[in-house]
Amino acid sequence: MRALMKCKSCWSREKAFDGEESNNNWVYVRRPHLKTNCRSNIEQVSQFFGNMQPMRSPGTYGTTFVAALLLVSLEACVTTPRTAFSVGSSSEECVVLIHGLNRSWKAMEPMAEALRSAGFSTANVDYPSQAGPVETLAPLAIDTGLNECRHSGATTIHFVTHSIGGILLRYSHAASPIPDLGRVVMLGPPNKGSEVIDIARDWPATEIFAGEAGMQMGTGPESVPQQLGPVDFELGIIAGTGSINFIMSAMLPEPNDGKVSVESTRITGMDDFLIVTDDHHYITESEVVIRNTEAFLRTGAFEDSSMDADLLSSFGIAED
Repeated sequence: MRALMKCKSCWSREKAFDGEESNNNWVYVRRPHLKTNCRSNIEQVSQFFGNMQPMRSPGTYGTTFVAALLLVSLEACVTTPRTAFSVGSSSEECVVLIHGLNRSWKAMEPMAEALRSAGFSTANVDYPSQAGPVETLAPLAIDTGLNECRHSGATTIHFVTHSIGGILLRYSHAASPIPDLGRVVMLGPPNKGSEVIDIARDWPATEIFAGEAGMQMGTGPESVPQQLGPVDFELGIIAGTGSINFIMSAMLPEPNDGKVSVESTRITGMDDFLIVTDDHHYITESEVVIRNTEAFLRTGAFEDSSMDADLLSSFGIAED
């Protein structure tokens, strides 16, 4: 496979490819080169923590913490949107997978692999989540996936989104309705925003890691999620209650997944709802989540639905 260019504006682990070539059923599609602020982010992180006295020493904690934060920045360091596409046994139905903030296509690959095995064609989109606000990212990510599925001949296009990916889809569909949109499953979406952004908005380094789009995910009336109306498509939402991030969990109403509260994932117009015990980061890899996602795409309902009023009440959630 011939590389066209290496990223010169970012420390990227990716390459842009010339034309379309297949490799083990994957198709890599060349996209316009898009500059991001990844290098700038990494330099800011290094400078910020380097100026903090506790971080100057080569202690294990400081070194590990800075390394982890740098890796987060690198995870979002994709410079050009592309799609890992695979044709399923049912070519009329295609599933677009959209990852979350500071993640990559790898986060959605377990889901994509399972859906391919189930017969769906899949378009697993890799997009630069630090490249701008929602207004920029939405068409960049959503249109990339739609174009791949349409090019394959699909007549019904489903979506599986993680975190901010669901907001990108809602924004894009509101701006220009998707005529061939099928069913949608959102994993941990901040449909009502996240209190983490409200609380940490003015903290040093928050904007570095959240990016412009992430900073738009607050719960106030000016936030993008709050400006979007009810959904008008078939939608199933899966919310997590486990967390490995106790600091962020403390900022959120219970129950939550460490980034988004269960209540904030819900939206008027949704068709089904499922509560699982997974963390926000790992919800895309959960066998229960994958199984229920496939069920919803097939039937419009989860196998293990949490829509029961008594069950919702046990989590302190009122039935819509």
